[in-house]
Amino acid sequence: MSVVLETRGLTRRFGGLVAVNDVSFSLQKGELLALIGPNGAGKSTCFNMLMGQLKPTRGTVHLMGDEITGLTPRQIWRRGVGRTFQITGTYASMTVIENVQMALLSHHGQVFNILRYAHKMHRERAMALLEMVGMQAQAERHCAVLAYGDLKRLELAIALAHDPTLLLMDEPTAGMAPRERIALMKLTADIVRDQGVSVLFTEHDMDVVFAHAHRIMVLNRGELIADGNAEAIRNDPRVQEVYLGGGTLFNAQDEGEHA
Repeated sequence: MSVVLETRGLTRRFGGLVAVNDVSFSLQKGELLALIGPNGAGKSTCFNMLMGQLKPTRGTVHLMGDEITGLTPRQIWRRGVGRTFQITGTYASMTVIENVQMALLSHHGQVFNILRYAHKMHRERAMALLEMVGMQAQAERHCAVLAYGDLKRLELAIALAHDPTLLLMDEPTAGMAPRERIALMKLTADIVRDQGVSVLFTEHDMDVVFAHAHRIMVLNRGELIADGNAEAIRNDPRVQEVYLGGGTLFNAQDEGEHA
């Protein structure tokens, strides 16, 4: 498999505080990689450096072999990196399909010159994306009346409108009911498998992580302390100490229930 994303010695300081310290990892094509850790571990800071919201104090970020360190979020987005956020950012006054159409218009560089005709454009592709995330039946509903779980699925469709090579998902299931969390990450795993998109996501729900991630990385106090498959992470004493003070992080019986 080819390497889609690679960081080398990624570090970010805020004055005397080291939020992320010498983090190096790679993400393969078609891989679903989880980045976990307790609150304050540095996950969001790491994400913000990958997407250009923050510049690293030291270290580099590479996308498909090219260095993207220091590029703006829009420049990185144009290179094929999508992102979803902890808090959804859809247009509440627009319908579901109009939100996806706006993303497609942006992807094609058409936002500023054809707004009068925007509602007629890219409808077929927008509907295909909504079908992919199970939202086609709600295409004409306004986002203001959607349930939170549906907004999260719509946000995923919007991110996919750019045909990304890499998708960064910052706590994609935050605020969702347990059943909705499992459903959204199963949907994401299916997209990874079917579309070949690489996904890096942060998550606090260990059921979601162990049920769907191909590989798991653990951050603690800004440092990468573990990187491996579910079994390796589950049995790593450093990870157990971080999460449960030495207890078992997740057992095999529970994993079978959520697979």
